[in-house]
Parts: sequence; C-alpha cells; structure tokens
Amino acid sequence: MAAAPSQSAEDYLERIHELIQGKGYARVVDIASTLRVTQASVTRMIQKLGEQGFVDYEKYRGVALTPKGLEVAATIQERHETLSRFFSVLDLDEATQRRDIEGIEHHLSPATVTVLADLARFLERNPAVLERFRQSRIRPMNAA
Repeated sequence: MAAAPSQSAEDYLERIHELIQGKGYARVVDIASTLRVTQASVTRMIQKLGEQGFVDYEKYRGVALTPKGLEVAATIQERHETLSRFFSVLDLDEATQRRDIEGIEHHLSPATVTVLADLARFLERNPAVLERFRQSRIRPMNAA
C-alpha cells in the first residue's frame, strides 16, 4: 500500500482541487500564487505528485487530479469543512478559523474529525445546549 501524502503534498492537492472546482482548471502559476511559493517549487511538487499517482501534468496545459488524487483531495476538503463547521458553531471568526484549521487539519485522525462532526451536528440540533455552553464561558470567544 502506498504511503499517505505528506502535509505539504496535501496542501497542494487541496489547492489544486479548489482551483479546479472554482476555475475549472489548475495551472502552476495559479497554484504558486495561492500557496505563495515559487513556480519552480510547484513544478517540483507536481512532478513528485505525478510520480506518486496523484496528478497528471502536461507542461503548459495544467494539472489534473487522478482518481487517487481526487480521493485524497476530497478527504482533505471534507476534513477542512468539518473543522470550519465545528468552529463556526462555536462562533469563532473566519480569520481565527482559517489560521487554526491550517495549523491542525493535517494532524487530526479520521476518528477525531468524525467526533468533531458529530459534536457540531449535536450542537446544531440542540441550540439550547449550545446557548448554555456559550453563556457558561467566562469571556467571549473572540476576545483573545
């Protein structure tokens, strides 16, 4: 069985997937711009991802996810959306969410992500419990 992609590789796969969803394509220049890295760095990573079977790349034509790459990217996106949903339920602002999600998303096990999704769903379905939690806090969430 092939090894799971590295954190850096996951970041690239996630970004490629987002670009394809948003623009219909992913080019090296767009990936570099959104990840704030050089085009040369993107090209090196794309070559590695291609060797590992995650992407297909044709110079000057762009990057496409293989079924294997799409599966990984979809899992990453789901994990990201779960964390965003969980943090939103807790009323964390978007900037804090973005920073925290980027910091922890690659380090959580699938079991932990599932529990967080279940907890978010529980809190959404039980607004009185969520409100009691919010009122029990000593200080507001966004007063960090």
